Amino acid sequence: MNFQTILQNVPLLFLLFCIRLQQVYCSVHHESPPDSGYLRFTYEATDFSPTKAYDYIIIGGGTAGCPLAATLSESYSVLLLERGGSLNTSVLYESNIYQTVLAANDNDSPAQVFDTEDGLQNARARILGGGSMINFGFYSRADDYFYDNAGIEWDMGAVERAYEWVENSIVTRPARLNRFQTSFFTGLLESGVDPDNGFTFDHVQGTKVGGSIFSDSGRRHGAVELLNNANPENLDVLVHAMVDRVIFSTSDPLAAVGVVYHDSNGKYHEVHVKTNGEVILSAGAIGSPQLLLLSGLGPTSYLSSLYIPVVRDHPFIGQFMADHQRTGVNILLPDAITDAGLRVVGIAESGPYIESLAVPPNTPLTSFIPSVGSVSLFNSSVQIIAGKITRPISTGSLHLISASNVTVSPSVRFNYYNHTEDVHQCWNAVEVIRKLLATPTMEEYKFDGQSFKFIGLPLPEDSSDYETIASFCRDSMGTFWHMHGGCLPNKVVDSNLKVIGVDSLRVVDASTFFNAPGTNPQATTMMLGRYVGVKMLEERAASQGHPFLEYV
Repeated sequence: MNFQTILQNVPLLFLLFCIRLQQVYCSVHHESPPDSGYLRFTYEATDFSPTKAYDYIIIGGGTAGCPLAATLSESYSVLLLERGGSLNTSVLYESNIYQTVLAANDNDSPAQVFDTEDGLQNARARILGGGSMINFGFYSRADDYFYDNAGIEWDMGAVERAYEWVENSIVTRPARLNRFQTSFFTGLLESGVDPDNGFTFDHVQGTKVGGSIFSDSGRRHGAVELLNNANPENLDVLVHAMVDRVIFSTSDPLAAVGVVYHDSNGKYHEVHVKTNGEVILSAGAIGSPQLLLLSGLGPTSYLSSLYIPVVRDHPFIGQFMADHQRTGVNILLPDAITDAGLRVVGIAESGPYIESLAVPPNTPLTSFIPSVGSVSLFNSSVQIIAGKITRPISTGSLHLISASNVTVSPSVRFNYYNHTEDVHQCWNAVEVIRKLLATPTMEEYKFDGQSFKFIGLPLPEDSSDYETIASFCRDSMGTFWHMHGGCLPNKVVDSNLKVIGVDSLRVVDASTFFNAPGTNPQATTMMLGRYVGVKMLEERAASQGHPFLEYV
């Protein structure tokens, strides 16, 4: 066949290619971004009537729910219910990170902001893909302390394979660093945060470049794209599907048998799981304990006081809630550096985890730097140099505002800095940041080579007094939006994340984290979704007398 004949037959060859690879999304939509093949099996809840029963119903299409659904669909039917919308192009670009939070509203924005009882504004995701669609994108695996103290049954070989499955799908190894991130990397090393670890996914002491779910061109690849690994014949994804409660069996043994959800028109739907199936909560640290309480699992006296019928006494649901609080300084840069993104972190020997974020010029600051109060906009960038309280000892709790309406967010108190150990962690972070600012590399960011211009509080001059440091930590406090707890292992769930005392009900998300993984939790949360999904497939295959062959 000559070249001209080949050209004449290109349309036919393309058609044959599409027929051969039936799972390739061959239709090209100009308005659709790349990697959105999952839209083939994603539906508005108002436009779709689910089958009567599925093997698995997953509540929450977020950072854990997406990889879990994709994995289980390899062999079984899965219904994934997400309260938010699907594709929102505004969240796809790194340059829009701050606008996502600033544009939050009470209706259907990808980010939903709320005020904690501590008086700090926080945010949770409301979009398919969860927090991975509204965060700063940094990707780093958990530290050893997390695995050793999680209360979860781990097979570390399977953990490694689960991470690799995620990384091969959506994670970028940065090809370069922008101006300030380069300075930050060098400055951390000059301040003694060593060794130089170069690039690594691992959580190791020293200064490192981590992965990102943003490409080098600034395009986000969130957990939603892990759905592209699913078997589309086995997976139905519904958006704007708000689950109201879990349905339980009316006879012993107590088991979850289905869910009730409503669509955006207010129409209610009931769907069940098949024999040997499960209902799985992956609604996050706020949503999962809230839904368990609304479904009648929780402290008997508390549920009774709200006139919620008690299904089973569970005293620790909604307890031991924690968040990564943020301390540090914010410096105005001498010129309008347009760097976006987070690629570099420092993990000091004394424990602090240090990172830096650039706020673009003319961005309202209050949502990100609460301590600044009401200030005018700046024509230059503001650099947040932040220390993270990696293992907060202080914990709080979650309480329902409404006993019947799941759309009303619960009230949460984290009790930031209630424990002196948390203040000491902040103290260590302050000292690392102090040394960083004194390095030669940071000189170029001083005005006229003389001093930094701080937005909000500068570091305290007296670094030896506990009360001075404690006041600074509380007054400068922000959040990293890393909420966890509420459904802890050995209190609410067992080591396989099955709800204690209830068959066919599991929780798979950050609400099961007693300790956060020392870094941005998204890598660990996505790993958890894949890891638990594979373990479930292995268990069912073994019960049927044949092996499950995992692939990465």
